[in-house]
Parts: sequence; C-alpha cells; structure tokens
Amino acid sequence: MKKYIIATTAIVVVLVAGALTYKVYAEKNNGVAAIVNGEQITVADIKEAYNQNPQIKAQVSFDEFYNHALDVMINSKLALQAATKENIQATPEYQKQLAELQDEVARQVYIEKKVNEKLTDEVIQKEYETYIAKFESEPEIKAKHILVENEDIAKEIIAKLNKGEKFEELAAQYSKDQPDLGYFTAKMMVPEFSDAAFKLAKDSYSKEPVKTEFGYHIILVEDIRTTEPLPLENIKDQLKAMLGQQVVAEIIKEMNDSAKIEKYDLSGKKIENK
Repeated sequence: MKKYIIATTAIVVVLVAGALTYKVYAEKNNGVAAIVNGEQITVADIKEAYNQNPQIKAQVSFDEFYNHALDVMINSKLALQAATKENIQATPEYQKQLAELQDEVARQVYIEKKVNEKLTDEVIQKEYETYIAKFESEPEIKAKHILVENEDIAKEIIAKLNKGEKFEELAAQYSKDQPDLGYFTAKMMVPEFSDAAFKLAKDSYSKEPVKTEFGYHIILVEDIRTTEPLPLENIKDQLKAMLGQQVVAEIIKEMNDSAKIEKYDLSGKKIENK
C-alpha cells in the first residue's frame, strides 16, 4: 500500500530535472554526495529517495533526478541542524506533532501488515481467474489519425493521400495531435470517431473527413484484432490495489465488530454504531 507519511526525502517528489555533474563526482568520492557542516549525505540516500518515488522514477532518469534532489537534501539537512541547535525537539509543538506522526505510522504499519497477511498469491490468483472467466472479447483496431481544424484542409489531405503521398509525412506536416493512437476499442473513442474507424478495412484510410468535437480527422487503420485477457503479470499490481481496498474494508469491519463502541450525537443522546 502507498504510504502517506511525509518524510524529508519525500519532498524530492516534486523535482523532475537536473544534471549529472555532482553524481559523477560523488560516486568517485566514496559515495559521498555532500558534507554539510560535517554531516554526510550519500549517493545511496538519494538513490533511496529516487527508488521510493515510482512516479518520478518512471518519468526521469536518476542522473536527471540527482542534482535537484541533492540541493533539496542539503537544505533539509541545514534546516534540521538549525532546529537541533535551537533544541526544537524539546518544544511542546515538536512533541505534539511527533506523537501524531508516531500514531499515524503505527496505524499504517498495522494495516499494511494485515493486508499483506490476507492478500496472498492464492487470493490474487483466484481474482485473476475471475477476471478470465468474466472477460468478453471485442474488436479493437490499431490506428493513426491526422487532426485538423477545418474540413477543407482535411479534404486536401485526403486528395494528397489519393495521389500516393505518405500518411506519416502528411501527419507530421498537418496534424495538431499525436498521430499514433495505438490499439483501442470502440468505447474508448468518441462515437463519431469509432463509427468511422471500425468501418474501415485494414490498411485503409477514411475517404471523407470525420468530424468530432476536436476537429476533422483522417483515419488510417493499421491492424484489426480481438481483445484477449491480459497476462497475470501485466495486471497483478492492479488486482492487488483493487483487492487491497476490499481487504482494508474487511479489516476495519473486523475491528469494529470485535470492539465495544458507544457513540453519541451532539445532544449527548446515544446512537447506534453501524
């Protein structure tokens, strides 16, 4: 399950660009990325922050992430050193927030532990088998399109296609949208687009402009096939996420059912615990 606890390294999630100068130097410097008033920040620290943020990891390389992450960690280290120097840890505000954070960590760790106990490979396999049993194949096509703002331009493009000009070259010249649409089923597109696209044969293009709310399209169908169930490894994370929500609800219900709870409304009248 995703953790929502805010830590110093989590600040790095907002950063997406940088350079590799510090990284190259640091890895040649016994893994030390920076020394801040005598305290080290290591390349391993930054790699851990990078690995803990899959959304950022999917978008940028570690080299790109490194430089900005290092600056954030240096600033965080400076702030912590300043706070320690003023003995912030002894203040009531610190103690209150620390207690709240500890409670939140305890709740998160407990729920995750119980979810992992219930969410076994056997449970996931059973859910996958249910998915297979309920799966209904439907046609899907792989297509490209050229999207323009008016019908006259669309007709000009079709005329050029009729004369043998290449679809890809015309798309690069005219289309105001990414040409490659990949595979899709009819319900994934607006009806006007799907109605036209699914009438085309493989390797054919629309001979008339297709009007939608986005403009005028010329559609090229590259492949036609029927959908098939995805392999377990492709949807295992999705199944775990879906089942995880159900398991959390079960855990909460079990805790409520086994507890003695008295509830009262704002007037002090006892109300039923549901």
